[in-house]
Amino acid sequence: MIQRHETPQAVYIHIPFCTNKCHYCDFNSYVLKGQPVMDYLDALEREMEQTATLVPPRQIETIFVGGGTPTVLLPDQMESFLRRVKTYFPDQAPNIEFTMEANPGTTDLEKLQAMKEGGVNRISFGVQSFDNALLEGIGRIHNTDDVYRSLENARKVGFTNMSIDLMFGLPKQTVATMNDSLDKALALDLPHYSIYSLKVEENTLFHTLYQKNQLPLPEEDEELDMFLLIMNRLKDAGYTQYEISNFAKPGFESRHNSMYWLNRSYYGIGAGAHGYTRGIRHINIKGVQPYIDATRTGLPILEKHEVSEQDAMEDFMMVGLRLLKGVRSADFYTQFQRELESVFGSVLNKLLSQKLLEKTADGYRLSEQGVLLGNEVFGEFLGGLEQASVS
Repeated sequence: MIQRHETPQAVYIHIPFCTNKCHYCDFNSYVLKGQPVMDYLDALEREMEQTATLVPPRQIETIFVGGGTPTVLLPDQMESFLRRVKTYFPDQAPNIEFTMEANPGTTDLEKLQAMKEGGVNRISFGVQSFDNALLEGIGRIHNTDDVYRSLENARKVGFTNMSIDLMFGLPKQTVATMNDSLDKALALDLPHYSIYSLKVEENTLFHTLYQKNQLPLPEEDEELDMFLLIMNRLKDAGYTQYEISNFAKPGFESRHNSMYWLNRSYYGIGAGAHGYTRGIRHINIKGVQPYIDATRTGLPILEKHEVSEQDAMEDFMMVGLRLLKGVRSADFYTQFQRELESVFGSVLNKLLSQKLLEKTADGYRLSEQGVLLGNEVFGEFLGGLEQASVS
């Protein structure tokens, strides 16, 4: 199993601070006010140093800084943070993809300059909607003016590889308001768009409202109509839907996220971060101060487990089929030294007969109907190994 000995070429780093907590958000994030930001950056450095000692990095192909909102860091904090990343992951590929998530309204010219000088070359803006009433309703503190200003500032500094996130299935959202947001988003002519459906997660304000029947969500049919509209509009505008929720112009697919979808290893640094190195998945301690304290005595790991070959093969199928080009039998063999059909033959045949999967020249992919029923398809691979292959 290749994951047990490959050295990651992808790095995820978590900045858990936000200006406020959005109503739908269950990410490991904390309101910035009063937080020990520099102590946290020092703790990140300690974890990076220990990680690089334990699993020395080879050439890094992708870095992704997520949150939270990494761009709440002040320019001098940003400069300090990026300098430390370079110190512990110094061998960066000439064509590295270095992404940072940003909130509109948190990126002035000075901060963007610090990001660019520190190596960031791709920005993913959390826009969510171009409808100010919807933005207010989901707890975002930016408005559409902030979106345009932030993109303009980024272009001034020299950023060209930019993406925005949009959401559908929001409370009080309609197909018409979604279409209007798509008009405004596509007018920006960006190289990449991520468009996600709302999931009502536990420990969020939306979950509380949902339990009280006070969350006016669109009907299921209307949400499906929004997804169909999104796929058609992006395709007509010249974007390839390369993953269920992601659309790009040629050459601008997210290389970092593709590491996850291809079931590859990656370093996970920061409070609550997930990592996958040498066949072991780990989750870090989540709280800011407990994370800081833990880095003083070792790696700040909350829990870890070795991934069995069976779990890794199931993961390969469930994440790989999110890519619209599908999974390649040769990649499966490279990772596991097993033939894909010998492991999942009955599941593949079942999904082919249901017309949820299609056979390709080198593997399998979701059909058009399969894209709409992705979670049902992925679930079929849980415990779906042939009995003979488990022995």
